[in-house]
Amino acid sequence: MAERRGLVLVYTGHGKGKTTAALGLVLRSLGRGLRPRVFQFIKHERAAYGEHRALAKLGVPIEGLGDGFSWRSRDLERSAELAREGWRRAAAAVGSGEWDLVVLDEVTYPLNFGWIPVAEVVEALGSRPRHVHVVLTGRDAPWELVELADTVTEMKKVKHAYDAGVPAQKGMEH
Repeated sequence: MAERRGLVLVYTGHGKGKTTAALGLVLRSLGRGLRPRVFQFIKHERAAYGEHRALAKLGVPIEGLGDGFSWRSRDLERSAELAREGWRRAAAAVGSGEWDLVVLDEVTYPLNFGWIPVAEVVEALGSRPRHVHVVLTGRDAPWELVELADTVTEMKKVKHAYDAGVPAQKGMEH
C-alpha cells in the first residue's frame, strides 16, 4: 500500500494563482474533515480581502503577519520583525500537530529578503508531525524548499490584465 503522510507543496513563479491554488487545497481539506490554518506573510493583520471574509465564514483561521506590501515599506526593520514574529507563530502551528494543513502564503518574500532563515523553515518542515501538510507560496522559491518539497508548481505569467492597465478587481485579486 502507498505511504500516507503529510506533504510539502510549493506554488511559485511569476504567474497569478499561487494563493488561489493554496486556498483551493484549504477548501478541499475542509471537505475531507481536515483542520486547515492559513498564515499570510505580506498581508497585514487587519486585512479583509475576499479570502479573509470567506475563510472566516468557514471557521478557518487566517492570520496576516505583515504590513502590506513589504517592498514598499517605510520601515523595513519593522517589516522584518513582523516577518520573524509571524514565522515563530507559523512554525509553532506547523510543529503543534493541531492543524492538518498549514498554508504559509507569500513566505518566499521574507525568505528571499533574508528576514527569515531558509534553514529554519527547512528544519521546521523536516521535523513536523508526520500527518501535517504544508503549502508554501510566493515568487522565487528558494532552492532548498524546492528540493525538500514533494510537489512544486511554477505559475508562469502569459498575460495579465494589470499589464494592460486594468486595476486589481474585487473577488479576483483581493
